[in-house]
Amino acid sequence: MANSARLAQRQPMIVKYSQTHRNGIQAQTFTRHGIGYILRGKKYIYYGDVRYEINRGEVFYLNAGPHYMEDIPENGKSFEQIIFYYTSDQLARILANLNISYHLTISNDHHCANCHEQPHVAYPAWNTLKNFFNTINQYLHDDMFSHDETAENLKMTELIYLIITHPECCLKSKILDNVDLSKENFEQIINAHIFDSISIEELAAKCNRSLTSFKKEFRKHFFEPPHKWFIKQRLMHSRLLLISTNKSISEIGAECNFPNTSHFIKLFKKEYNLTPANYRHRHQQNNMDSEQQTTSRKKTTANIKIE
Repeated sequence: MANSARLAQRQPMIVKYSQTHRNGIQAQTFTRHGIGYILRGKKYIYYGDVRYEINRGEVFYLNAGPHYMEDIPENGKSFEQIIFYYTSDQLARILANLNISYHLTISNDHHCANCHEQPHVAYPAWNTLKNFFNTINQYLHDDMFSHDETAENLKMTELIYLIITHPECCLKSKILDNVDLSKENFEQIINAHIFDSISIEELAAKCNRSLTSFKKEFRKHFFEPPHKWFIKQRLMHSRLLLISTNKSISEIGAECNFPNTSHFIKLFKKEYNLTPANYRHRHQQNNMDSEQQTTSRKKTTANIKIE
């Protein structure tokens, strides 16, 4: 597996992650786009109260920005995934090279609400793609990328080639939709200030836009007006803190940059139809019920074996 110092310096990055225990929902902010593959186990991605499942043998795309994810080991074996990280600039260079060197015609005719509005997409890997990731897994096991940036770039190019030459699908569309470097820069600035006390006017200035053009471009990228989107992102993060920490309601509200606790509770209840305290209690109760069901199933199985 590549070491962290090299990962911070070189792009694209090919990384294998292994996890032996279920650690709950984790907040992760990607500074680059990622194309991944589940070798074993499954992954959950959360948006509000909606949970998406990515299973073993599926390839997925995650755009740059914040994500709420949970990796699930299976049958006593560790969860394993491989992710290729890249920037829009790198992708543009790869596509240009494929076009110029191999006269490859690149099209993006697939359009649907799924891949247009969501910051992720998952798709069953076809056999060629499965074989590709299995080969990458062996390369990583043999540490073949540690001192060879050329090898990483060649494999990244091969991955993009396999995807863009596949028939139109959400995965291909989502990747080709993020070639625009100016779009990436705009979204990076926004994502960097989710929890900051900053006005819309100040954000517009940081993006070198007038207030009117900023609001128009913001809606184009995030599908909502700025104020509503920022509130939603902060509430989503507060949900994670409620179910994964013992922090008080007031501490969580302050950490997510709400002006006071009562305002935080009011907005949370409006979004999720529960107060933060009730939401935390419901999650704890669901976990207890799940554990009791698991214990009951184990006892039933044991009794069957005895008989």
